[in-house]
Amino acid sequence: MSSQNAGPAPRPEPQRRRRADAQRNYDLLVAAARDVFHNHGIDAPLDDIARQAGVGNATMYRHFPTRRELIIAVYSEEVAELSARSQSLLAENPPGDALFIWLQDFIAHVADKRELALSITDDRAGQRSALFDRWHTSMHTAASALLTRAQCAGTVRSDLDPSELLALANGIALTATGATQAERLVLLVRQGTDTPTAPDDNIR
Repeated sequence: MSSQNAGPAPRPEPQRRRRADAQRNYDLLVAAARDVFHNHGIDAPLDDIARQAGVGNATMYRHFPTRRELIIAVYSEEVAELSARSQSLLAENPPGDALFIWLQDFIAHVADKRELALSITDDRAGQRSALFDRWHTSMHTAASALLTRAQCAGTVRSDLDPSELLALANGIALTATGATQAERLVLLVRQGTDTPTAPDDNIR
């Protein structure tokens, strides 16, 4: 469809806070969609999602008029949880361990959830690009914080860049034949990025 005569894209309305019952239904639908997409693929019937969430189809379509919007909500939650995971690791684990535990989680995320993100193919008013930029920034921020802390503790070589680390992790996610091989490859990356005389990894 030509956009030659189209006017400017409408400005998004401010996000309204959902009522408690509406938020509950929204959360149930996203949780059900995560489970159904994981077990049956992204083309699974939406009716199955509504049924598992325990809500009617009308309620589901009120929250998510299209499959695309439901996929975006599910993937956004996955990214948010991975970002929150980095914060808990920063607070609770030794620097080197925190970095590579999170990388393992990131690799599992890419391997398991990549199909969700790639299914968002159309770029409506630049929304897809904006979403991917936001998700990428979130992952880069998490990796950077973990890497900086490990570098300050002297457990990881100082010339390593977060973008390089994420590129290595992406490569593992896309090529590893399973979780066991992915863990071995992450161990090899860790061994290759250790400083020659790393101090005690319990330094915070």
